[in-house]
Amino acid sequence: MSTRQRQGVPVRVVNSFRAAWLRVEGQWMWYRRYWRSNLYSSGLQPLLFLAAMGLGFGSQVEPGPDTEGVGYLQFVAPSMLVAGAMMNAVLESTWKVASGFQWQRQYVAAVATPITPGQVFGGELMWVAVRLLVSAGVYAVIALPLGAWLGFGAALAVPIGVLTGLAFAAPVMALSATVRNPSNAFSTLLRFGVIPVMLFSGTFFPISVLPTPVQALVWLSPLWHGNELARAAALGGAEWLPALGHLTFLAAVLVGGGLLARHRFYRRLVV
Repeated sequence: MSTRQRQGVPVRVVNSFRAAWLRVEGQWMWYRRYWRSNLYSSGLQPLLFLAAMGLGFGSQVEPGPDTEGVGYLQFVAPSMLVAGAMMNAVLESTWKVASGFQWQRQYVAAVATPITPGQVFGGELMWVAVRLLVSAGVYAVIALPLGAWLGFGAALAVPIGVLTGLAFAAPVMALSATVRNPSNAFSTLLRFGVIPVMLFSGTFFPISVLPTPVQALVWLSPLWHGNELARAAALGGAEWLPALGHLTFLAAVLVGGGLLARHRFYRRLVV
């Protein structure tokens, strides 16, 4: 522990990780009451979508170069895991985070204690990681009997999905800590940001079928990098240099978004 000043009064500052973990524990106290309904929306709903796309629509798609020589179910399963992680991360980082500032004001109450705004943000990001790990794990396990995975490399799709989700969560939390009219901002984000990114980042088809200028935009999408990584791991075609590039991009977005979000949390919560 160390001592810092708050409005001229010295207060004790707890260990950063421990303080952030207190936020995770608080979220868990809520989650354990509603995990059944929440698990459906975050884990089973993407699985039902996989069944519709992979088994339903996918039965009409012949394996070929566009599906990397495998069935459409195996082609789309890794990207559906990653896209589901992205969607869950965005949902966890929008209205709930805004509520902590404006409506329920849990963050305002937290920083009235020795916990800092940076530790509040760290706890929220850690909780998102826990949620993504659980939902991605449920998806991966239940997708197995459907024949979605071809080898043990598919296990790597889970941490890749978590990393991709966090790369979205950090900058979205920065937005949530900034906007004063969350409903309009989040509706716009979902309608014109998240949905187009999901559709055109190689989730359902390779981006090689898109016009070249559009492909250049897709390269800036963390979801495309996550899809490429997860698909290569699940199908066994990973090459170390492209994989390193994808990982570097995702890590850079996560770190940059995290630093921005931490700064925004301090600006919003420190009077």
